[in-house]
Amino acid sequence: MLLAERLLRGCCRRGARGGVGGALPLARETGPACAPPAQQPQLRRRCSASSAGGTSPASGAACGSRRRPPPAAAAPADAPQAAAAAAAAAAAPAEAPPAPPPSAAYVHLPFCKRKCFYCDFPVEAVGMEAGRDPVQRRMASYVDTLLREVAATAALNDRASQPLESVYFGGGTPSLVPPPLLGRVLDALSARFGLAAGAEVTIEADPGTFDPERLREYRAMGFNRLSIGVQSFEPGLLSSCGRAHDAASARAALSAAAASGFPSWSLDLMSGLPGLSRASWRATLSEAVSFGPPHISVYDLQVEEGTPFARRYSPGAAPLPADEEAAAMYADASEILTAAGYEHYEVSNYARPGHRSRHNQAYWRLTPHYGFGLGAASYLAGRRYSRPRRMPDWEAWEERLLDVIMLALRTSDGLDLAAVAGDYGPEAARAIASALARHEREGRVVVERAAPSSTAPGGGGEAEGRPLRARLTDPEGFLFSNDVISDVFAAF
Repeated sequence: MLLAERLLRGCCRRGARGGVGGALPLARETGPACAPPAQQPQLRRRCSASSAGGTSPASGAACGSRRRPPPAAAAPADAPQAAAAAAAAAAAPAEAPPAPPPSAAYVHLPFCKRKCFYCDFPVEAVGMEAGRDPVQRRMASYVDTLLREVAATAALNDRASQPLESVYFGGGTPSLVPPPLLGRVLDALSARFGLAAGAEVTIEADPGTFDPERLREYRAMGFNRLSIGVQSFEPGLLSSCGRAHDAASARAALSAAAASGFPSWSLDLMSGLPGLSRASWRATLSEAVSFGPPHISVYDLQVEEGTPFARRYSPGAAPLPADEEAAAMYADASEILTAAGYEHYEVSNYARPGHRSRHNQAYWRLTPHYGFGLGAASYLAGRRYSRPRRMPDWEAWEERLLDVIMLALRTSDGLDLAAVAGDYGPEAARAIASALARHEREGRVVVERAAPSSTAPGGGGEAEGRPLRARLTDPEGFLFSNDVISDVFAAF
């Protein structure tokens, strides 16, 4: 039971950033969502019932296909069959209303001074001197690509939209990026999608990467919430985790945040670190409370494959805490923080009244949202789509996306899905066909498929043949071409 409890708590950890994932040059459909990855910014463990997709703080068994059955064919109009058809129509599930437009956006800025030993997120370590000219040029180039992605998404989305109610700049360490570049991104989001009055606009910042003057710049730009990655106040623990800051800079950062006038701010702590004792953990919690943060996130360390920690440690074995001790640390956090007046409103999150993370709540409530940048994910029409995690793949994807999808679909020849499968993998072609399904049912698109196979490679049959080509119909498809292309683009 203790192990199950720890796995449940482990669903939530700082940095999941919108469900980062995907390895294809084109972003990948990651399946029906169970519950959100708050990366997007915090949920991390993936749902076991979908191949690479939704995350669930409870059970993967909640996942399931949300594809609606096709409408039944009309029966001949004699009385008995007409009555049967009417009864069947009445019993059939009603067509679901259109999904609401996205009201949140996650922006991934992958730059870090160095990669922490437990981190498996898509980041780019730039060294301790982030102000060097080559690094600044690299950041500017990344933002240029990011802005093209934002513009392309907005240009293709000509359906009814609503202003963004929350924006989250995560990473990586967004506070390493020069404020003028951050301002360009925030201005683009505001211009392209609009920001609702009172929108929550969060920036993640690590100790040692900002000072009071920088915080004033952030406030002037429109950021109204900080999320500070502290993790620990113990010098030895910070060093053993590969963190780029020390305990003194952590305390200085929190003091600056408390005096900054930001309407809301949060700090992150991590339990389960190698060598962490319960006494030290309780002291860490009490010290965090002493700075008066309106919000505190507490994450249990998860040892992820491919990280330095995975090569050094075995979960549950010293120097990592045993499951029983990790569970006790979780209870310590709940005891100390609730006694200090914080509401334990989510598995890993505590807030003063009025300071819940609105952006995270958007994920937990399955609110549609955009994801921009390396490894970011969008959640649209009940499905999650991931950007590539490798920088060259993401940059190449952004450059080719409009050529491959938009230009081809606007022609009578249509989009060669067989070629897409050959260039980017069959998952990409299937994701496009899935995004076109509604328009195919409504007669705007024709998807040509190969004959279904009874024995597919690997021993499994295919319910329908693999998609070969997608064409817009004439005139209906051409008339609604922007709407069709928008849905496909949203899938990537």
